[in-house]
Amino acid sequence: MVRFLLCVVAVATSCGSLCRVSVADWPQFRGPDGDGHAQAQTLPIHWSETEGVIWKVPVPGLGWSSPVVSDGRIYVTTAVPSEAAADDNSDGHTLELLCFRAQDGHLVFRKVLFQQAGPVQMHKKNSHASPTPVLYNNTIIVHYGPHGTACTSLEGDIVWTCMLPYQPQHGNGGSPVLADGVLVICCDGKDVQYVVGLDPVTGERIWKTDRDTNPKKGFSFGTPLWLPASQSGDQRDQVICPGSDAVFSYNPKTGNELWRFDYPDGYSVIPRPVFGSGLVYICSGYDKPTLYAIRPTGQGNVTDSHGVWTLEQGAPHTPSLLLNNKEIYFVSDRGVATCVDSLTGHEHWRERLGGNFSASPLLAAGNIYFQNENGEAIVIQAGTTYREVSRNELGDGDRTFASYAVDGNRLILRSETSLYCLGKH
Repeated sequence: MVRFLLCVVAVATSCGSLCRVSVADWPQFRGPDGDGHAQAQTLPIHWSETEGVIWKVPVPGLGWSSPVVSDGRIYVTTAVPSEAAADDNSDGHTLELLCFRAQDGHLVFRKVLFQQAGPVQMHKKNSHASPTPVLYNNTIIVHYGPHGTACTSLEGDIVWTCMLPYQPQHGNGGSPVLADGVLVICCDGKDVQYVVGLDPVTGERIWKTDRDTNPKKGFSFGTPLWLPASQSGDQRDQVICPGSDAVFSYNPKTGNELWRFDYPDGYSVIPRPVFGSGLVYICSGYDKPTLYAIRPTGQGNVTDSHGVWTLEQGAPHTPSLLLNNKEIYFVSDRGVATCVDSLTGHEHWRERLGGNFSASPLLAAGNIYFQNENGEAIVIQAGTTYREVSRNELGDGDRTFASYAVDGNRLILRSETSLYCLGKH
């Protein structure tokens, strides 16, 4: 009988004291609060392959995880075809953690964390290393779907590893999130769908909650949203976890379900939820994405009672939403950007940007950064009128699916083969 969770805890003498990472510049997917907001006031708005590039370094393998940044270092995950796989055409990979010096891009270390055997069914737009790491207590927690989850020291030494069994479709995708001191991960496969809460210090399971759904297509790639009681106006801490057919809110300490909102036939859900104006904003995934505004204050099934408004036209399949003041900004996978009122869903503007999009938008210094899959960035002013600031191309022909990270006043961009630091020297 296969155990649900196989954990290996190692003594890591170089890990140091487990105190929270101090002033992590970009500690998780979409930044400090997971909403795509950066505090920088002077991020670059003009760059090219020959202008505004402080450094550019190669990244081995392929991964669409976003970089995370802390204390002068940049961490990324990647998947590199293994030599054995190349010999026998078995599609195996080494799953790796890389660390670069933020000042000049120097490779500090490269550590293999897992050996992934093949073949693994993979969508052409996905990778074997798509979830973004999360920084916690002088450690880095990385997740490769069912192929392994690990916690390492800031030097890449393993603290613990565990396996979360499920059968993904098209590869892995959702990133781990820390919610009230619990590491929460959505595990939505084509066979089983559940959410798990782990102890981030030891990797031991605290809770596991099965999704109470029976979807036609169970696979999704959700990244949870932690919603503390102090922010929501509700008296409960919540972790909001979108999946196929429904979004669920759970107690982050126990995994008990607080509420659910159904969107039947939604699957392959990718965008991370955002919260503001007293509402949670969710996208329902394929085949026809819908944007839902939901009051996160209910109990039980709130589908008929707590939905405030919905919007179908232009809703994204892949990029996450961006909320600023009373406006929500989003871009569809086919490149149509939209700004709507967050309380009503009323459209302020809609504009075709050009290209296809997977990366999530970024807000900094009153500007919004959109990045298409061909390396072109479109910078606009945040507001209820569309005002384009600049268009910037790297020109190396690489695909760009990973979302931005920020290091102080510099922009960190990951392409198919390289890592860029953009800004002023």
